[in-house]
Amino acid sequence: MPDDRIAPAAAASDLRDIEFRGGGFQAAARPGAALFFFVLILAVWELAVREGWLNPIFLPAPSSAMRALWELTVSGLLWKHLGVSLLRIGAGWALGSMFGILVGVGMGIWSLARSLGLAVVSALFPIPKIALLPLFILWLGIGEQSKIAIIALGVFFPTTIAVYNGIDAVPRNLIRMAQSFGVPMTAIVRKVILPGALPSILAGFRITTSISLILLVAAEMIGAEYGIGAFILQAGNLMQTDQLLAGVAVLSVLGLAVSALLTRLERRLLRWR
Repeated sequence: MPDDRIAPAAAASDLRDIEFRGGGFQAAARPGAALFFFVLILAVWELAVREGWLNPIFLPAPSSAMRALWELTVSGLLWKHLGVSLLRIGAGWALGSMFGILVGVGMGIWSLARSLGLAVVSALFPIPKIALLPLFILWLGIGEQSKIAIIALGVFFPTTIAVYNGIDAVPRNLIRMAQSFGVPMTAIVRKVILPGALPSILAGFRITTSISLILLVAAEMIGAEYGIGAFILQAGNLMQTDQLLAGVAVLSVLGLAVSALLTRLERRLLRWR
């Protein structure tokens, strides 16, 4: 008669580890792959120009653009253009974000503000903001005010929508629970609603920084002496394509720097997720 104690031992020997499948769609960082792909693109581009497959007048080699960028840096002209552009985009983005957050919070909390705000935002948001630049020039002049105002207007609407949608997506059970414990309305907004809407707000910031960069270049191409957009326009008119690409490279680096800053901000503010 077989021993009953042998069966559990045999069953245990048949056990094997099961692969973990609950990763939750966590994206793994692979900076090496991105760097390799970027270097590969530049190498193929450089080779195509050197072998004559591409006309350097219309599309210069990356080495020519880097040489032009170095000359601009050494001469100090790059810092002059970049400083003016940073001042414009910083002021416009800050103003548009501030008013967008205020209006978005109001639309998310109060029913009357939501009814009025949705109608206005839905009517004005689809309008291309750069089309309003001539009107802003008539109102504010061709100086810095009109450029900052058009950037602020372009940032305002996406920020408002991001804040409103973020507040609207906060679970109502959390708000009802806070109300049942007698938490004041201001504390509910500060400790429940805004933290819950923060992921959407930060995602909106990523969109508005790109929009502000586009509007900055477009605004500087109209009646500006200094700025990255004015520099790119001047280089294009003179067919100095190496300097034009140098200006585009500066914009790309500026966008990457802002994106890295927002990534660090998200990691710091959203550690609770």
